[in-house]
Amino acid sequence: MIELTNVSKTFTLHNQGGAVLEVMRGANLTVPAGECVALTGASGAGKSTLMRIIYGNYLAAGGSVVVGGVDVTQSEPRDILKLRREVLGYVSQFLRVVPRVPTIEVVAEPLLSLGTPMDEAKDRAASLLQKLNIPEPLWSLSPTTFSGGEQQRVNIARGFAHSYPALLLDEPTASLDATNREIVLGLIEEAKANGTAIVGIFHDEAARERVCDREIDVTGFSPLAAA
Repeated sequence: MIELTNVSKTFTLHNQGGAVLEVMRGANLTVPAGECVALTGASGAGKSTLMRIIYGNYLAAGGSVVVGGVDVTQSEPRDILKLRREVLGYVSQFLRVVPRVPTIEVVAEPLLSLGTPMDEAKDRAASLLQKLNIPEPLWSLSPTTFSGGEQQRVNIARGFAHSYPALLLDEPTASLDATNREIVLGLIEEAKANGTAIVGIFHDEAARERVCDREIDVTGFSPLAAA
């Protein structure tokens, strides 16, 4: 479902005379349906960079990044957007939404973009918000006013609204209390059982050991670490 072959990445430092910095080289990764792989390594090793390459936020300098049969490195923007709607979800650490949009619509949006009827999409959103302990009186308000923990749970609800075949998770249990942490881990286990291929960053070691099948130390892909 997710396959990276010989992926490399460089950044051009325009404020330093156009110097080119190589930050990734020879990254290989295969994640089949139903498996969860944790990216590990010290801060700055390239975990977030690799996730952004898979999602298409960063363009790889070389190699291929195939998700659901689509090579992200060769696709047009419209094809990347289609891939994100239908196949590849991403739960980041931060909630980015349009102000004044009600929380229940924020969570339902991935389903609505696929043509799911409004009532059905909102029912799914309501079920997730309830499961993640977001009080119902807040559902009609914009999540931009919520606490950090509440925003993270809204972000998780949004990420799990549609049953994506592939999913990227960036610290999904950070800032959560024990009760909500357990709920999120249950959602991840349910997604795996349904065949979702997952790549994640989990600094929570106990969570990583529970839901991840393998760990990949991205330090091995970093020319800077080897220097």
